[in-house]
Amino acid sequence: MSFRTLNLTDELHAYVVAHNPNTDEVAGALIEETRRVLPDNAGMQIAPEQAGLLTMLTRLVDAKVAVEVGTFTGYSALSISRGLADGGKLICFDISTEFTDIARRYWDLAGVTDRIELRIGPAQKGLAELPADPVVDIAFIDADKSSYPTYWDELVPRMRPGGLLVIDNVLRHGRVLNPETTDDQVIVGFNTMVRDDPRVDSILLPVADGITVARVR
Repeated sequence: MSFRTLNLTDELHAYVVAHNPNTDEVAGALIEETRRVLPDNAGMQIAPEQAGLLTMLTRLVDAKVAVEVGTFTGYSALSISRGLADGGKLICFDISTEFTDIARRYWDLAGVTDRIELRIGPAQKGLAELPADPVVDIAFIDADKSSYPTYWDELVPRMRPGGLLVIDNVLRHGRVLNPETTDDQVIVGFNTMVRDDPRVDSILLPVADGITVARVR
């Protein structure tokens, strides 16, 4: 008997989304505007079930310091910010003001703007400029795939023991089995690197396009 993950039909996925508490009015409007205004880029937005997972993981570690690499229109940042402990702060790195201007409007609507610090510029440089102290409670990586190993190397030493790194798009729509692009090949190598990193315990989950959760030892 096989115990592999269900192949979600559209109807079953709708059921999952309907039982996800993160798809409220503000999040729903953000999802809809992203699809309408940025149809060619809307696939960069996290799935609603990932949003709920991000909020839950943020709450589970009682996060006060969070980092996000790759913000796009702000759905993932909205989800993380909602899970922060009192006085918590999320630092977001992105290179696009076009995308993040949309994010800012919805953060305002959700009342979480005071919890989010957006830094526009290359994430590699921004991460390297963060304090070296291991104080980050949770980090989310969802940006250019070719730089995933670099982001990982910058973030892991800055994570506190028990902190979580969450990485999106680790299945590449199944292409990790037969890489077609350079990004696919990078992710194949990255997944092996994370699995074998002695500094963390990790699990790769078939949620949306694949998500890895790694706990720093």
